Amino acid sequence: MTLYTTVPSPIGKLLLTSDGERLTGVRMEPFTPHPEWKKAPASLQRASEQLGAYFAGELRAFELDLKTSGTPFQMRVWHALADIPYGETISYGELARWVGNPRAVRAVGRANGANPIAIVLPCHRVIGANGTLTGYGGGLDRKAKLLALEGIMVPA
Repeated sequence: MTLYTTVPSPIGKLLLTSDGERLTGVRMEPFTPHPEWKKAPASLQRASEQLGAYFAGELRAFELDLKTSGTPFQMRVWHALADIPYGETISYGELARWVGNPRAVRAVGRANGANPIAIVLPCHRVIGANGTLTGYGGGLDRKAKLLALEGIMVPA
C-alpha cells in the first residue's frame, strides 16, 4: 500500500510517498494522490522533517531509506545523483561518464527527468555543459531556487 502526505515548501507543496518503510517519492505540484493511497503523515514524519531542515539551510545530506523502481540504467543514474555533493553541480555529460556510458547524455537526461524522489536524489544539481540551467521536471524556476538555496547561482 502506498502511504502519502503533503508538505509545504518554498518551491510549492510537495507530495511524499512511502511503502510504509521507505520513501518512494517526492513530487512537486501539480500532483493528484491516487485514490487508493492512504494519507499517513506520521509515516512520513522523518522525511518531512528532513525536507524542512533542508529548506531551512540546516541539512546538507538526507538520511532516509529510499525505494526506487526503474530500469537498470535509470537506477544507476538515480544512485549517482545521490553522490553529487550539496552546493555543487555537474553536467549531464559528466553524469553519463559517472554511470559508465559517456555517450548516453540524452538517456541520462531522460532518466534524470524520471527521478521519482526529487530533491532527496538531487537531480536539480545537474546542469547543461555550458553551465546553464536546462531541463527540470519541476520547472527551471524551481531548479534555480533549489540551487540558490545551496548557494549556487546559475545563469538561465
